[in-house]
Amino acid sequence: MVPEGFVEYKRREFCKDVKCPFQQELNILTEGSKEYELVRQKCNNACICTTWQFHHWLIERGYLILKSKKDNQSSHVGDIS
Repeated sequence: MVPEGFVEYKRREFCKDVKCPFQQELNILTEGSKEYELVRQKCNNACICTTWQFHHWLIERGYLILKSKKDNQSSHVGDIS
């Protein structure tokens, strides 16, 4: 659940914004196809971006990482803009 006034990070938003070559390839393939899954596995196993880059990209765009006090297992990324 995303807190009121926040938006959730959209899947692969960072990858699309930084024009990741894996993401650009995924954009032209059919989701769920064999080719798509092969590229997705390359993405998962050999990402060219670092967590530092991703974290700073989030900060620059006003995202926060939120963790519920009630549920120690769930966390959210929300936009504060």
